[in-house]
Order: sequence, then C-alpha cells, then structure tokens
Amino acid sequence: MFEVRKDEPKYAFIPDVETPEKNQYGKAIQLLDEDDPLAGQSLNINGDASVGENPNRYKQHGFHFTADNCIACHACEAACSEKNQLPAHISFRSVGYVEGGSYPAYQRMNISMACNHCDDPVCLKGCPTRAYTKFAEYGAVLQDPDICFGCGYCTWVCPYNAPQLDPVEGQVSKCNMCVDRLEVGLKPACSSACLGGALDFGLIETAPENREQTKTQIPGFPSPEITNPNIRFQQTKTLPREMTRPDTAPVRYQRDEQGESEYKPKAVLKEREREWSLPKLRSREDPLVMFTLISQGVVGAFMFLFLGPLFGLETLSSSMNPGTVSTLLLILFALQGFALAISTMHLGKPHRFYRAFNNLRYSPVSREVASLAVFFTFFSAYTLLNFISLPFVHHGFSDGLRYVCAVGALISGPVFLYAMHKIYRIKARPFWNHWQVLTSFYGSALSLGALVVGLIFSISLAIQGQGFAGLMSLLAWPIALGLIIEAVGLWAHGRDLDRNGGEGAAAHVEQRSSFGNTYYSRNAGLVASIALVAVLGVTGFDGVVGLLAWTVTAALIIATALVGRALFYVLVIPTTMPGAFFWKNQGFQEHARESGLAEMPQVGVLPRTDYHHEQLERAKREVKEDLAKIKERGIKASLKLLKSNVQQRLQESFSRA
Repeated sequence: MFEVRKDEPKYAFIPDVETPEKNQYGKAIQLLDEDDPLAGQSLNINGDASVGENPNRYKQHGFHFTADNCIACHACEAACSEKNQLPAHISFRSVGYVEGGSYPAYQRMNISMACNHCDDPVCLKGCPTRAYTKFAEYGAVLQDPDICFGCGYCTWVCPYNAPQLDPVEGQVSKCNMCVDRLEVGLKPACSSACLGGALDFGLIETAPENREQTKTQIPGFPSPEITNPNIRFQQTKTLPREMTRPDTAPVRYQRDEQGESEYKPKAVLKEREREWSLPKLRSREDPLVMFTLISQGVVGAFMFLFLGPLFGLETLSSSMNPGTVSTLLLILFALQGFALAISTMHLGKPHRFYRAFNNLRYSPVSREVASLAVFFTFFSAYTLLNFISLPFVHHGFSDGLRYVCAVGALISGPVFLYAMHKIYRIKARPFWNHWQVLTSFYGSALSLGALVVGLIFSISLAIQGQGFAGLMSLLAWPIALGLIIEAVGLWAHGRDLDRNGGEGAAAHVEQRSSFGNTYYSRNAGLVASIALVAVLGVTGFDGVVGLLAWTVTAALIIATALVGRALFYVLVIPTTMPGAFFWKNQGFQEHARESGLAEMPQVGVLPRTDYHHEQLERAKREVKEDLAKIKERGIKASLKLLKSNVQQRLQESFSRA
C-alpha cells in the first residue's frame, strides 16, 4: 500500500461527506453495494494484494477545479509527472488558458485538465485491444499500456486529450486517478500539490470547502454531453463575451448574448492568404491514407469484375479473357495485402496487430478489422479457387464453392467500407463527424474500382490488338458517378461546417487558408476528372490515343484522391482543451523542431525522427524477448501463464465494468 507520511497535512486527505444518490447526469454515485460479492477485491496495485479501507471505495470520485484560483504555476503538472515518472514530452495533466478583453481590461482564465474518469468513457468503448476498464473502485477509468498496441484511437475519441500516445514507446498511457493514494484516503498527487487551492478532489457532486458551484462546463471545455465527465467547476469572475486560445488552433469561445453564461466554440475568422502547405500534408496517418484508398479500390474493382458479366459486360468474364481476369485478381490480391501490411505501420507496436479483435462489442476499429478479415478471406479463397481445382472434389462443387466465396466477398466488401467509415464518426472531431465520409469512401470504391478494372483490361485488349473503347465507355459511367458522389458530399460538408460552427468550421477555415491552394486545386482536379471521364466516355477514343488519354485521366483521379484523403487527416481540429503559449501548442512544436529547440529534452517537444523505423526495431526487440521467455520457461508453462493472464484480465473487465 502507499505509505502515508506521519506529517501528512489534513488537506491532502479526502473528506468523508454525504453525497446525493445520483449525479447531474442521472447516474448512480454508489457504483457497487458494500455487500456485493465483488466488493472487497484488491486492485493489485504494484502487485500488492491488500485492500484499502476507504469508506467510500465504491463511490464515484472526481476532480473539482476552481478557475478563479488557478495561478498557472504548473505545480499539478509537475507533481503528476514526478508521481508517474513521465518523460518530458508526455504529461497526463496539462495547464492551458483562454484570454479575452483588451488592455487594461485584459482577463485570462487558466484551466488544469487530465482524465475526467467519465461515466461514459468513449476511450474504453473505442479501444480495440480492451486496454481500458471502468472500475467500481472510485469510478476510476484505468488503462494498461502493456495491452495497448499504439493505434491511438482513444486519443481521437477523447474530447479532453487525456490519453497520451508516446511515439517513442509506441503505446498510450494516461492519468490513473492515483488509485494507490486513494486506497489510503489521500487525494491524487496533482490536487495535493495545488498552491492556489484551485484543483481539488473528492466524491462527485460534493463541493470542496469554501466552494459553492459545481458546474459541468466553463469556457474552453468541450461539451459534457459527449462523455459525462466527472469534473466540476467553479468560475464566478465576470469574463469578456469572447475568449480566445493562445495556441494556434483557430478557435474562440463566445457567448451569443451578454446575459448567457455558456460559451460556445466558434471559428476564428481572420483573412489570411491562401497557401499550399504541401509539406504539412504528411502526417502520422500517412499509412491510413494508402490503406483506405487501396482497400476501397480493391472492393470496388472486385465488385465490377464479378458483377460485370452478369450485367452484360462479357469482356470481363473468365470465359472470354481468362488470362486478364487472373492477372487482375492477382494484382488486387497483392494490393490488398500491401494495404494490410502498411496499415500496421500506423500502430506503435505493429507486431501486436492481432489484438485489434478484442473489442468487437464496442470498438469501431475492431469491427473494421473483423469485416476486413472476412472480406479478405472470401476474396483470397475466390482468387485461389480461380487458379486451382480442389483435389478429390467434384468440379461442380469446386465451382459452387468459388461462387459462395464471391458472394461472401460481394456482401462483406461494402460492409467493410461502412465499418471503416464508422471509425471517423466521432463527436470529438466535428470535421470528420459528417455523412460526407461515407460518400467519399463509397465514391472512391466506385471510381477507383471501375478505373482499375478498365485500365487493366484496356492494356490487355490493346496488347491483343482488340478495341477497348466500348468497355471504357460503359465503365465511364460508374467512374463519373463515384466522382460526382464524392463532389456532392464535399460541397455539403463545407456548407454544413460553416453552418454548424465550432471546431469543424475552424478546420474548414484552415482548409481554405493555410491549405487553400491545395484545397481548391484538389476541387478543380475533381471537376476536371469528371469532365474528362465524360468526354472520353462519349467520344470513345481507342488505340494508343485512347490508352494515353485514360492513363492521364487515371493519374489525375488518383492524385486528386491522394491529396483529398491527406487533407482529410491533417485538417481535423479536435474538441480538445486549449494549450498554452509554449505547451500543447502545435505552432510552438513546429517552431521548436525547425529551430533546434526540440533537441533539448526539457522543452517537451520530440524532434522529427523516423518513428516507423523505431517501431520496427522495438518490435524486433520485443519479439526476441518473448521468444527468450518461451525458451526459458518452456512452451507449456508460457501458454499456461498466458491463459491465466487473459482469464484474469477478462474477469476484471467484465466484473468491474
């Protein structure tokens, strides 16, 4: 158990006070009855099997932040980092601020924020590896970095930037509510270290001493409706009608009327010159750019290849062009295999990819991976059966099995794309949370799929001395339709972003300014692609001229798709907490890397490095360590230990969730 100092001050202990039955969200504060069979179990903190004697062990606890008192001394940050032995670039608790007014009536409001151990933790539901557990003890949401494989999805869905992805270690970690201190009645290290009496901790819905308010929202804090966070605020000083952030996020907070107390996020509307910002199109999500586009193209291509002959396109049938069909299947198989491989590069620990199936009940990531596995299995089986006949099996049965695999791939392919789109329907990222994601993904499947099929067959037919104009004239319709669907979605997306305001509108402002030239060029390329496809479909060019024209058009369509998908990832502005001038500020991070400040560890900014290379090297080391353990303990002993660990974690997750 955590050792309590003999001279521990009184303010460091959690007061035992009365609580209401339910909190402001209508959820019970008593999470587990004392006579419940599950009560009295140890949290096994640091391997200690002892059980704490806190009388309120099974009640929801939370933080209380009095904004009027915070002096931005960062003592809470320092205490948290020291307690958890964090590197300089990781901080479970961060202090940022918003400011407003003008001299001499300038005002600043500081905000200290960590994990809020929410009633509805979206990180827990989103994590594909089930590294998160909502415990009945104190209502703490705990995360196990050893289970995490570093996909970072929890950092996407959390509105408060609580989970921290460490690119060096390739895993996520976060605030654990200092449960070891709670077990002996002490407050977390951050609240105990607060100099100004701004940050406190205790039973939820109980205001600390000399406090009256228990608000669920203050300026700069995302909507509590997303997760029902367990933090309460007090802020009594009058603030200006508009508050801005010191970081580079183009977001401000404004009351619509002077008498209103609720601040809503708005886009910062400043006239800025359009830029290309091409280097900024590169991001950690580069593997996902390739993975999504390739997967959508493969799904679409297979659908056209199989359904084409059924709708009169006999040129696509195996009976007329068996060699071309086989070649195309092999190309699609190789592309999807490459997409699968490159998707693991998005993980901090690529060799742990198999853990993505662990949370099918809740996680969109798990469902995407599962539906992809189903599609790829059916598609691979169909491709294999196209080349070989099963031994000792009737020919008709082999054909029937191949047909079943084709139907399975036809059904699971669109389901896979739908599951893929659900990953991005995140309330904490308004720029993504729009039906345009679905039109983009299905539109890409139509246009890229038909384009791949058309080009491969056109080249093959041209080599054989046959015409391909008729085939391409028919395929021009779905290519154009896919591009039009995507264009309509993009138009509606921009309109709705401006209409809804908030972080989504701010991202759209960035899209039209910092990335303005790239954005409008992409739009022009999309319109030009539609026009070219229509012209080529009507004119029906054949031979070398036709092949050259379609190749140029294909290059334009693919370039447009790549740029558009890259913009999709780099432009998103989450509903995260405001940073400070130097801390949690993307602009300062870029400056630190460009100027060389990032080479100083104390700055807290990692220098640019090849994290993919580090991930592979780390994976090699961990695999060698695992093999060494297996060799040392013996295979049977290792499997027994693995089974025991899995059973224990499953029991904890189900019994205490």
